[in-house]
Amino acid sequence: MASLQTKRMNVLVYSGNGSTIESVRHCIYSLRRLLSSKYAVIPVNGEAIIKEPWTASCALLVMPGGADLGYCRTLNGEGNRRISQFVERGGKYFGFCAGGYYASGRCEFEEGNKKLEVVGNRELGFYPGTCRGLAFPGFVYHSEEGARAVELSVEKTALAEGTVPDIFRSYYNGGGVFVDAPKYKDQGVEILASFTENLSVDPGEGTAAIVYCKVGDGGAVLTSPHPEFAAANLDAKADGPGFPSVIRTIAENDKPRVDFLKACLMKLGLQVNSEPNAVPSLSRLHLSSIQPSDTSDLLAFLQDIIVTVNGEEVIKDDNDTFILENPSMFSLGSLGDALTGSQEESDATASEDKIIDYNEIVKHIVVHEEELPACKETPYFNHHAYFANLKHYQSTKETEDFEIGKHLLYGEVVTSTNTLLEKNTQLLRRLPAGFTATATVQVAGRGRGSNVWVSPAGSLMFSTVIRHSMSLTPKAPVVFLQYLAALAIVQGIKTYDNGYQNLPIKLKWPNDIYALDPSSPTQSYTKIGGILVNSHYSSSDFLSVIGIGLNTTNPLPTTSLNALLPAHLSPFTLEKLLASILTSFSALYSRFTAVGFDSAFQDMYYDCWLHMDQIVTLEAEGGVKARIKGITSDWGLLVAEELGWEDRPTGRVVQLQSDSNSFDFFRGLIKRK
Repeated sequence: MASLQTKRMNVLVYSGNGSTIESVRHCIYSLRRLLSSKYAVIPVNGEAIIKEPWTASCALLVMPGGADLGYCRTLNGEGNRRISQFVERGGKYFGFCAGGYYASGRCEFEEGNKKLEVVGNRELGFYPGTCRGLAFPGFVYHSEEGARAVELSVEKTALAEGTVPDIFRSYYNGGGVFVDAPKYKDQGVEILASFTENLSVDPGEGTAAIVYCKVGDGGAVLTSPHPEFAAANLDAKADGPGFPSVIRTIAENDKPRVDFLKACLMKLGLQVNSEPNAVPSLSRLHLSSIQPSDTSDLLAFLQDIIVTVNGEEVIKDDNDTFILENPSMFSLGSLGDALTGSQEESDATASEDKIIDYNEIVKHIVVHEEELPACKETPYFNHHAYFANLKHYQSTKETEDFEIGKHLLYGEVVTSTNTLLEKNTQLLRRLPAGFTATATVQVAGRGRGSNVWVSPAGSLMFSTVIRHSMSLTPKAPVVFLQYLAALAIVQGIKTYDNGYQNLPIKLKWPNDIYALDPSSPTQSYTKIGGILVNSHYSSSDFLSVIGIGLNTTNPLPTTSLNALLPAHLSPFTLEKLLASILTSFSALYSRFTAVGFDSAFQDMYYDCWLHMDQIVTLEAEGGVKARIKGITSDWGLLVAEELGWEDRPTGRVVQLQSDSNSFDFFRGLIKRK
């Protein structure tokens, strides 16, 4: 346990007062891609910086872009004292844009401009001089109007490790210049990159854009531009008439940008992944409900499996161990931080020949009983937007009982939402119907050899618990849950908003979602999603976990929902789409338990699927040809009529189970699994 407390394995990204959600998001994205196999990259608020024992386990403190006056209001005094002490004793600091201003001896921002002026001395003073801006004109808060791709000339002699470019372009929006940087060489300042273009302010000697500062036994890299901003995460539809051109330029410079960022991290002594597409560290989980009191009620159902260990509330289940936290808790030095960078995970990822056993890593659940998670706590998922949309969609349905989606467990990076629910049976048996887990990135398990498969950000990934009474079996068999889930996906997409009803979404039997590939010259369909249903017996119920993955904003590896949209429709958001699908599922499930999979359900299903009257080869039946005619209303079996000479029906009908056969749609082959 002691080694966990002293090993520097956390990279903390400040997400408190003054930071912007976008800057935090870009920092976490880029740093996790470069550092995740060795470090846990996680957000931290100002209260934690001031009060919690974070310094011993922190390898790097990152101050992102934003407004440094907010940083001052929160951290001046005790917060800055702790940051300074951390760096002087060997810690490392990386300040991007506002984080660079903030760590300079003096900030001079738009002096003389009454609307924008920020001028004053700063407490940290890692750079002993002044950071003066704007280096380039046009900056507008919360806008891309002043954004540009600035050219930077790299001082290669100051960056001894890594492949370093001579010149590259980087995103810039509001940064300054480090005035007279060459004059501070004898105080431990090194210029890492300089602006090559004419500046709007007096830079003194030199035009330093990025500097390294030796601070006691530690060091700091301070930047004016944003080398952490990747073109892939910038919005081409943002305001600023020239912004699409800026994005294209940054995209063209992506490799040298990443190489330079890696070299800066190595300058700070961090171990950087050789390739940026590393498996990310697991994140904390956040438990919330549509009403805060509902979360307290949910905890009451779990009390008999919660034990106290060393003052912490723990659930030890079949597959995972969970530690429950309050939102105010942030003990980075504790055993619980095995979640985001444990000894086991760090050791496992140190060798390419070893696979991370994520089951051994303790998972933290932050329990939100008083209010929903703030956007800065979960920068990739907006809980307020999700629950607001859930209420909106529910108001449009006739169904009165909406349990599905009422409770939500979210993690930015998880093993698998299905695994978290389905493999932890003590937890599963106590979870209410409709409990849903979702994630931004999902590390699903082992691939070929030592590979680990990662579901990328941009996919909508979630799993939902359904308690289906065994007494419903004669009328509404549990096997139809996969068909209801498929219908809910299609309906959720097409009722997302006005104008989305004609999107080309289809179902492939029994559990895949297909879309017309907009890049295909042959008008072919490609898979964009899938459904996995696992069911257990529990008392008098089937306890089912329905897992769904749907390419929504990510264009690879196939295509995505956003790629299907005409220009006049707004892109899908994961929060709103999840709310739409879950509300559709609630309405469909309510009707199903009342009437079964009747003719109206069959018509809905056939309207969406790819197979009616398709001629296939039945591998399990000796290779005979057959024509698909539908599914049975009692057990959901696939119905195919055998064909003989000149594809005429022979009169023989074959019924096939979905759990023992798979459908190779493009080969026209139904084969054994």
